[in-house]
Amino acid sequence: MPYKIGKDTIPVRKGEELDYSVLESFLRRNIKGLPGAPLEVLQFSAGHSNLTYQLKAGEWEAVLRRPPLGPVAPKAHDMKREHLIISELHPHFPPAPKPILFSEDETIVGSPFFIMERKHGIVFDTEFPQEIPPTKENCWKLSEIMVDRLVELHAIPYQETKLAEISKPAGFMERQVNGWISRYLRAKTDDIPEVEPLMKWLAGHVPADGEATVIHYDYKLNNAMINESLTEMVGLFDWEMTTIGDPLADLGVAMGYWTEEDDPAPLKSGLGKPAITVNEGFMTRKQFIEAYAKKSGRDLSNMDFYMTFAYFKLAVICQQIYYRYKKGQTKDDRFSKFDSFVRSLVVHASNIAGKEA
Repeated sequence: MPYKIGKDTIPVRKGEELDYSVLESFLRRNIKGLPGAPLEVLQFSAGHSNLTYQLKAGEWEAVLRRPPLGPVAPKAHDMKREHLIISELHPHFPPAPKPILFSEDETIVGSPFFIMERKHGIVFDTEFPQEIPPTKENCWKLSEIMVDRLVELHAIPYQETKLAEISKPAGFMERQVNGWISRYLRAKTDDIPEVEPLMKWLAGHVPADGEATVIHYDYKLNNAMINESLTEMVGLFDWEMTTIGDPLADLGVAMGYWTEEDDPAPLKSGLGKPAITVNEGFMTRKQFIEAYAKKSGRDLSNMDFYMTFAYFKLAVICQQIYYRYKKGQTKDDRFSKFDSFVRSLVVHASNIAGKEA
């Protein structure tokens, strides 16, 4: 039996319940061989965006994913698109969950949704489980897995998939920079002095088009699931931002989440406990980038731009969530301090840009 941590699921949060009888009836009509045992539903505790539920009936289990409650940004939380992505990538990249079904029928759970396989393994976030000691060797193993799988993801022959049909690699970074600037302006709540010059700097330093690959675009340790022996990534989740684009943008985003012990305190602890990457034994960002460069053969001499953009992009994502909280579109108290974290991210991005100015 694969190792799993039971703490990854919780009772469904108040206000985020599903109509279990309607859902169970739908599942029994659409999934062959579903056991007769009653449907049990729990919610995954991690994540700040889409709502993800564990479904269980006897020995059968799966995961249901739907958009967050309330208004959402245009083109965000597209369940049909994310279902297509994992459908196309699973044969090339087994950590992508195997899809089971997609439905646009909003009478089932209140929105379009999809169901995928339930993976089992360990999701590392802010602490090691008791059974696995945080040794330097284990920290390095996790680092290597994350580097290797990112290189592998960027090597997928995307021309053999339908992803090219839903992506526009040409002009990718220019669209990204302008798009995330626009998103920030739409979700702006507080004045941050550094943000205007930062946006101007990003718009003026967009790199020319280069190689295009599959990019996950939310690649981080707590979106991955690792086996107990720390030898394999058995799952990678949250594919909603995936597209065909600049692989260095993907690496930049990954490094934006890869906090280090000597990072500024607001950056390390802005979302609560620091990620386990602050532990001694994990690769530094510099070591991770060097390992990626060696294994991928790519030129990373312009990584400061991608790091600056990554921190700005993360700031905008958090700003969008804070905007929804401040407007009363979500009541989740986890989001109440996101304004301070946004400010920290903007300042950090500005500091990196300042080195290149």
